Amino acid sequence: MKYNKILQVLLPRHDKFFNLFEEAAKNLQEVGAILREAVRLRSNHEREDKINQIEALEHQGDDITHRIFHELSSSFITPFDREDIHVLAASLDDVLDYIQGTTKRITLYGIDKFPSEGIVLADLLKQAIDEIATAIPMLRDMANKEKVLSACVRINSLENSADDIFEHAVAGLFKKSIAALEVIKIKEVLVGLETATDKCEDAANALETIILKNT
Repeated sequence: MKYNKILQVLLPRHDKFFNLFEEAAKNLQEVGAILREAVRLRSNHEREDKINQIEALEHQGDDITHRIFHELSSSFITPFDREDIHVLAASLDDVLDYIQGTTKRITLYGIDKFPSEGIVLADLLKQAIDEIATAIPMLRDMANKEKVLSACVRINSLENSADDIFEHAVAGLFKKSIAALEVIKIKEVLVGLETATDKCEDAANALETIILKNT
């Protein structure tokens, strides 16, 4: 038996950390689902309720992140390296922040018709979030190593796809005969969605680091 596995047997379990990360993942998963619905609606008026829901869930996510950091500062022994716990929590919070910021811009900029590329980005983002939400509960048992690593690979692949969609979408904006101000508005929203997928990749990298250090 490897040294790390012996430690896992001897040291006390820290269900609080696992519970908080799973709570954060479920909260983020709900936000991703609402985002996917919101971008398919035809006007900001129709999106208003969805955007308010995302705002409320973003506040819940902040609270969960603060609780993770509090638990981190008050725990003598942690299930994983403190730095890795901090990075994973911050990455999940970043995904949430970028989604909330993006939906807020949609409203502030008065974007009614959402670009088709943005809908695709929201779908890819939701898929990446679902992979994160699947992988996080598996951290309770390092025997799930390969399943977690496979989820990380899929998240990286989804992020690469999002990059391609984003680049083609921005190039397409400059080719269309639309007002410069509209180009700027739509580009800002697309940037927010693409950056959120980048943050999903950061979370995947944190998950991979935790797995590799503890198996």
